[in-house]
Amino acid sequence: MPERETPTGALDDVDAVTRAVLTASRLLVAVSARSLAAVEERVTLAQFRMLVVLSTRGTTKLVALAELLQVAPSTAMRMIDRLIAAGLAERQTNPANRRETLLTLTEEGRRTVEDVTARRRAEIAAIVERLRPTERLALIEALNAFNEVGGEPPAPGPEDPEPHPLGWIVDGAMAHDA
Repeated sequence: MPERETPTGALDDVDAVTRAVLTASRLLVAVSARSLAAVEERVTLAQFRMLVVLSTRGTTKLVALAELLQVAPSTAMRMIDRLIAAGLAERQTNPANRRETLLTLTEEGRRTVEDVTARRRAEIAAIVERLRPTERLALIEALNAFNEVGGEPPAPGPEDPEPHPLGWIVDGAMAHDA
């Protein structure tokens, strides 16, 4: 990855930037928690992350899902069991290999992901609207640079059909393991 140049005269205080990012991170976690509030009794944040992965990937093997979530397959199985009990996901035997389990969202699971994502997007938009246009531009540039060096692909726009998993980098090869 090419080295970024610091503009002449720019403040290069890694600690100040780190503190600002940590503060923004707390704000974004709070926004995410509030967006989950309507489904909080049925879905934890970890389970919601699983729903988002299933939403973006479609039918997925349990082992691939566990890898994406960076959890043991037994942990993923317990999580999916709770989502199945809540009517948000379904399990089926892989017809190509009966020893494998395939997982998918139900329509209710898909609606849950869409509703929570829409609430989160609306709250973030309301915050961004309070910034001056020059602050918005600076924020776009700073966050795009931060995301790029962190290896995170851009989030979809409001007209894009699918949300991207929250906080994961999805390897292109893994993205199509089903």
